[in-house]
Order: sequence, then C-alpha cells, then structure tokens
Amino acid sequence: MSNRLKNQTSPYLLQHANNPVDWFPWGEEALSKAKNENKLILVSIGYSACHWCHVMEHESFEDQDVADIMNSFFVCIKIDREVRPDIDQIYMDAVQLMTGSGGWPLNCFCLPDQRPIYGGTYFKKEDWKSLLRNLADYWQKKPDEAVAYAVRLTEGINKTELLVKIAEEVEYSKADVQAIFDTWKRSFDLVEGGYNRIPKFPLPNNWQFMLRYAHLMNDDVAHTASRVTLQKMAFGGIYDQIGGGFARYSVDGRWHIPHFEKMLYDNAQLVSLYSEAFQYTPDPIYKHVVFECLEFIEREMTAADGGFYSAIDADSEGVEGKFYSFTKDEVKTILGDDEALFSIFYQVTDEGNWIEEGTNVFNRKFENSDLALQLGISVNELESKITLAKSKLLHARSSRIRPGLDNKILASWNGMMLKAYSDAYRVFGEAKFLKIAKVSADFISEKLINSNKLIRVYNANMQQNDDSVAFLDDYAFVIDGLIGLYEACFDESYLQIAKQLTENAISEFYDEKSGMFFYTARSGEQLIARKQEIIDNVIPSSNSMMAHNLFKMGHLYDQKEYLNISSQMLRNVHPQIKTYGSGYSNWASLLLYHVFGVYEIAITGIMAEEKRMELEKYYIPNKILLGGSSGTLPLLKDKWASETKIYVCQNKTCLLPVIEVIDAIKQIDNPSTTPGARQKES
Repeated sequence: MSNRLKNQTSPYLLQHANNPVDWFPWGEEALSKAKNENKLILVSIGYSACHWCHVMEHESFEDQDVADIMNSFFVCIKIDREVRPDIDQIYMDAVQLMTGSGGWPLNCFCLPDQRPIYGGTYFKKEDWKSLLRNLADYWQKKPDEAVAYAVRLTEGINKTELLVKIAEEVEYSKADVQAIFDTWKRSFDLVEGGYNRIPKFPLPNNWQFMLRYAHLMNDDVAHTASRVTLQKMAFGGIYDQIGGGFARYSVDGRWHIPHFEKMLYDNAQLVSLYSEAFQYTPDPIYKHVVFECLEFIEREMTAADGGFYSAIDADSEGVEGKFYSFTKDEVKTILGDDEALFSIFYQVTDEGNWIEEGTNVFNRKFENSDLALQLGISVNELESKITLAKSKLLHARSSRIRPGLDNKILASWNGMMLKAYSDAYRVFGEAKFLKIAKVSADFISEKLINSNKLIRVYNANMQQNDDSVAFLDDYAFVIDGLIGLYEACFDESYLQIAKQLTENAISEFYDEKSGMFFYTARSGEQLIARKQEIIDNVIPSSNSMMAHNLFKMGHLYDQKEYLNISSQMLRNVHPQIKTYGSGYSNWASLLLYHVFGVYEIAITGIMAEEKRMELEKYYIPNKILLGGSSGTLPLLKDKWASETKIYVCQNKTCLLPVIEVIDAIKQIDNPSTTPGARQKES
C-alpha cells in the first residue's frame, strides 16, 4: 500500500509514502481537489530528522482508524519544510498567531483556498482524532464563521515582520551597540554558557557577534560569555565526543543530553564560529572541534560529487540517541583495561549519566592538563590513550544500525558549508580544507546554478531539478560562501559568480517600496502571503545575510547601489535590534561594520598567499580581504607589481603600502592622521 508520495524524492515525504493516510504532495492536484470537493486542507509539515514528527506518524498517521477520518473529511498535504520553507513560513506564522508557539511537526488546517483556520504542533492520537471530527463538523455547520476568521488571520500573517522604511540617513555610534549589548547580557548564563533558559541552542551567530563586540569594544563580559559557551558546548554531550559534529540542541541546562539529530546548517555555522574564536583566542579545543567536525562532515555528510547532505536523524531502531550512547559494560567490552581512564575522562558511570535511559552520553568536565595532573600522568600520555580509545569506540559504533540520512542537497546549506571550509582554511591553513571548498564551489556552479539562477534542491537520484525554484536564503548563503572562498584564495572567478547571483537576487526578490527583500521570487509560485524574513534565528535571516553580502560586494566592486541597499536595510531594522539582540544578532554584526568601519586589505604580488596566511594570525573582524597576483577589482587598480605589498584602506583611501604584515597591523591599530600619510584612490 502506498499513497501519492511514493514518487517524491524528499526523504521526509518518502517516510510517509506507505501511510494509510492519502497524502498528497503540495501541488495543483491537491489544491484543486480541495476546491472541487469543498474540503478543508490539512497542511502537515516536518523534516526527516524530526523526532516528534516520527512519533506522531507512528501514533496517528500509521493508524488506519485515524487515516479513515483524515481521508474522509480532509485533503491531506505533506510538506518537507526544508524543500518548501516558503509554505512553512506562512503556516508557522499562522500557528504562532493562534497559539503563541510553534514547532514541528506543524499541522495547520486551511480553507479550500489555502487560508488557515486552526493549527498546532504535535497532538496525541486521541486528541488528534477529536480535533479532526470537531473541525469537520465546524466546517460543515459554520462555514461563514470559519471564512471570517481566516480573513483576519491571513491579514495578520501578511503583517508579521513588516518594517517601516526609514528614508533619513542615520549616524551610528558605539552607544548604539552598547545599548544593544547591555540589554542582551542580562540573559547570559556565565556558569554553563549560552542563555538562562532550557533547552539550550548553540545559536552560532549570537556568539559570533559577541566575539566581534568583545574585541572591538574591549568588553570582558562579552569575551567571558563567549569563551564559557564555546568551551561548555565543546565539552558537552551536544558535541559528539567520539565522532565529531554537533547535535541540534541540548534538552538540559548544561549541554549534556542533546536532541540527537545532526543538521548540516548547525555544523557549518559552528565550524565558522570556532575558527573565528581560534583567531581571537587560540585555544586548542577550538582547533580540535573544527578539525573533528570537518572529519565528520567528510565521513558522513558529503556526497561523492561534492555536495553536502542535509541531516542525520536522531533515532535509530526507533529509539532516540541509541546510536550514540553506551553503557559502561559496552565501554569495558570495547576498551578493556583502558576503560577506567576513558570513563573518568568522559564521565561514564555504572548506572548511566543519562539516568532516564540508563546509558551514557559522553561529556567532559576537566581540561586535559588538570585531569593529567590529578591522575599523575603526562598530558601527552592522557591524550594519546584517549585518542586511541575514541578510535576503538568509533569503529565499534560504526557496526551499529545507523540513524537515517536525509540525502537532500540544499543550495542554502551548501553555501554555509562552503563558507565553513573557507573559514577553516583561512584560519588554520590546512590545504585539504581549501581543496574541499573549491570542490563545493564547483558543485554549486555545475549542479545548482542554471542561467545565473539558483536551484534549491539537488538529488543525485533525479539529477538536476530545474523546477526547484530557489528562495532568498539560497542566494544569500551561496553568495556569502563564494565571497568567503574568494577571500581565502583570491580567485576572482568565485566573486564573478557571486556578483551574477547578487544581480539576480535584486531583480527577483528586492522590494523598492519597503527597502527589503521578499523571501520568494517574483517568478515563483504565488501563495496566500509573500513574506520578508527579517529575524535571525538558529540560522541568520535571509535579509540580514543579503545586507552583509551587499555591504561586502559594494566595497569589493565599488558599487554604490549595493551599499545603498544594504544601508537602507540596516536603517529599517535598527530600531528593532535593541529590543531583542539575540533575534537580530546578524544585523548587530552589520552595525559593527558601520560603527567601527571596515578595513579593505589588499595584498598583491607573488607572495600574496603567504602574506595573507600570516595576516590571518591576527583577529580583525571588520576586514575585507582582496588581492593576489592578478585581478580586475577597482581597489586593486594600479597595485600590481612583482614585489609583494600590503595596502590598508578605508573609505576609498589607502595608507602607504607596506611589505611586512606587522607593519600593516600597526597601521590598523594606530592609523596615522598626519598629512600625506594617506594616498587617495583614483
């Protein structure tokens, strides 16, 4: 028995292909059926690694009695939120307006014309059956009341995240960012890291801002909060201590027990964050996390053709975390005499440190040097034994039944991973990272771009899907990744692709009236609302990323239009940032550029790469790098020579060139204001 999902390519939709529910994919067949039969639509949204999606499927969608009710009274549409985030945005807004909260699985009931009237997230089976019957009865007996409510709710959906366009120029100051931080810091957990709430999400962009704020504002609280958070996450069970990679969040207040799914977007952002943190404070644990995470990505989430898969499920054999947790007896069987040391290192107990399940989720408490001192052994001996033990456990774990893999390849998340590899190469100089970044860029160019337009989803089983229309986040993160790769290797061809995509993004998504970008393209499907994604969440918003991209591209190409759009976007959002810093963290990072200025550092000549690598030993968060031994960028004009030179520039004005990196750093730290010290760019 199978339903209409059997021919889909999304792993999430295929998970439901054998349900007795007569699921439809989103499309004309389902929407026409609802109108023709005057039935309510159930829009049920989730993703393949979603634990509670699996629970509701097992309890309700696999049950014939439940399916009979659903099939009789509703047109049931199943949606992968990662393939159709545009639909997810609309109905998530609807459920949040109705209930005050949201999440996945997301279940929203709509009129035959797609306007929502009721919704929620996970429902227990009996509650779900009762709801289905009540809604069917309501639609039959009070259709006018349902339509009136849908009108009001749809108006609310269209108003969410709308901003007032601010025409007047704004002068920003340190006081502006200080005010944002002063409100924000009240929520810090300076003992366990992160924020004073449960569950705890990594929120990489929040801590990227904190690193930059700490450095530029010389703020000890921001620095301490960042360091505590990064170390606690690296030591916690949210980090896979055996195989590398981060889970999506921890369910407790100390990063110990994770919600075990591993998402590509989390790991990409966290690689970039830990790389940047190492630049600021070269803690060996940061380097360890970056290298181990990228080993995990290469081993488990990289396709043969260079694309990156989307996610690894939380569950295996129907149990969350079973793949990743071990009893102490299992550890003893695998490690023998080395178990005692390993158990001390990773807090393994007889009864299990994950009490509810009677098993252990590995996590750390001590620094290597402190534990070695307590045990009376050298740090080298401790690290050598732990490394060997980890390899044995990883090998043993590999024979277990693995969690499901979501093998979708998404443009936006691949852009993030491209940026992650580029960032890791810039900071650590590992040649392999640059090689993989270039393979990733080639994959994006060959498989995910068609006539300068992005394709959101690529699946090897269907080759190139030309019908997979991309959204603003696809453009934003791919452009960001390409800019990052250019700054890592000075190959201008990557910037040229980024510029083509930027032009297309402006053409398809920019709204002159509001000064912001819509999430969906002009040429895309017309839904009941066209949204603008403004607020930063676990992933920075597509608008904030585009504002960053336009700021950087405007400087690299001396394009005033790009800079004007970026500035307009920041002006529109600026009044909101102070109210909720965590929700506008990427915007706050853009504000830092405006307050402190940006250094355009051009390195030209035959030793440009060596000098670039030396420069990356210094933390300069407000810089844009460009150069090489050839190129056409405006700022590089008349700067080509066999002798390697470094130019530190701001506002189209460059200091006199220097040969040594240390001299460029002195110019940044103490820019001269004496006449003649700066040379004007033509």
